[in-house]
Amino acid sequence: MSDNASVMNVDGASVSEALFAANETRDIVLPNQTEHVSHIAVDIGGSLAKIVYFTSPDLKGGRLHFKKFETEKIDECIDFIADLMADARASKPDNTNLVLKATGGGAYLFCDKLEARLPGAIVQKEDEMDCLITGLNFFITEIPYEVFTYNEQEEDPMRFEEKTRDIYPYMLVNIGSGVSILKVTGPDEFSRISGTSLGGGTLWGLMSLLTKATSFDEMLEISKDGDNKNVDLLVGDIYGTDYTKLGLKATKIASSFGKVFKKGVQQSQDNFRSSDIAKSLLFMVSNNIGQIAYLNAKQHGLRRIYFGGCFIRGHPITMNTLSYAINFWSNGDMKALFLRHEGHLGATGAFLKHSVIRRARHSFSFSENNFIPVVNPNPRNVYGDIEETNVELRQTTTNK
Repeated sequence: MSDNASVMNVDGASVSEALFAANETRDIVLPNQTEHVSHIAVDIGGSLAKIVYFTSPDLKGGRLHFKKFETEKIDECIDFIADLMADARASKPDNTNLVLKATGGGAYLFCDKLEARLPGAIVQKEDEMDCLITGLNFFITEIPYEVFTYNEQEEDPMRFEEKTRDIYPYMLVNIGSGVSILKVTGPDEFSRISGTSLGGGTLWGLMSLLTKATSFDEMLEISKDGDNKNVDLLVGDIYGTDYTKLGLKATKIASSFGKVFKKGVQQSQDNFRSSDIAKSLLFMVSNNIGQIAYLNAKQHGLRRIYFGGCFIRGHPITMNTLSYAINFWSNGDMKALFLRHEGHLGATGAFLKHSVIRRARHSFSFSENNFIPVVNPNPRNVYGDIEETNVELRQTTTNK
C-alpha cells in the first residue's frame, strides 16, 4: 500500500441503477465518497483487458466505472487510459503523480508500451492472484446485491446472497483465457490448487474456427437458439432411454460432437448450424470447468464456489450449466456463486491496492430500510437489467 493511497468510503455503496447496454458492467455508486481518486487500474489478460477508474462529478459522492477491451486492441485500451489521465490532470493540475496499477500477464508483456504511452504516469505492477482475491473479497463483503445463485429448475432462477463478512473458506474458479482455481482461507491466505487450459480462450478459438461469429458476445448470442442434440451424442442415442442404474438421463451428453463423425464421410461445418455448434461448444467447456471445480472443492472440503472471469458475462446457459454440474456432483452440498462484476475482480483488486477502505458503521442486511430484493427470473443481461435490486441513494441522481 502506497503512502499516498486514496481513501475509499464504501459506506452506502451500491450497484448503479443507470441503464446500460446488454453485457455492459454497471457502475458502483459511492454516495459518501469525499476524496477525489485519480489512480486507474488495468488487468490485462490473454483475451481481454479490464479497466477500473473513478469519477466524481459532484463535491460528494462518485462512481467506480468498469470497461473492457480485447487484448489484441491494446493500443485502444492504452489510448483510453491516456484520455482518463489527461482529464485527471486537467481537473487537478497540481496532481502530477498519477498512478496506473497494472496486473495480469499483460502488465509485464506490455509494461514498456504502457510507460512509453503514458509519460509522467507511475506504472505499478501487482500480483494477479492477489488482486483477484482482493477484488472478490471487496464485492462479497462491501457491495449488496452483488453475489447470486442461478438455477433454472427453480421458479425464480436468480437469487441474491446476503452480504456477509463470514466468507472463509471458499474457492474461486477464475475463468479467463484459461482457468485458475484458488483456495482461499483468509484475507491474505490463498493458494492455487488447480486449473485447466480449457477456458474462455478455448471456446473463443473453437467458435472462431467453426462459426462465423467474430466476437465473444456474438458467440454467446448465437448459442441461445442452438440445439446441441444435433451435434452431441446423448445417452438416449446409445440406450434409447435413460440409463437409470447409473442415474443418467437420456438427455445427458455422452460425447460432445459425437454425432459429427460418420465413417467414410468428410464433414464440413456447413453441414451443421452455427447455433448448434456454439451451444455444443459452450456446454463442452462449461461442463468440463464445472466438474473440475467440483473435484477440487471435494478434495479440499470447500462448499462455496465462486465463479469469476469474463467467460460468464451473465449468460444464463453458462451459469445454469456450471450450477447444475456443482449441484449434481455434490448432491446439493456445494453452492455455485456468481457475481455481477465477475469479469473485473483482478482490476478492482489492483485498484484497491492504492486505496484505504473506509467501511460502513454497520453490516448491511436484506431487511435494512424494509427493502427486499426482487428476484429477476430472466438475468440474461445481469449487468444491465436488474433494476429492482438496488439501494443507491435516490438523491444522488435526482439532485443532478
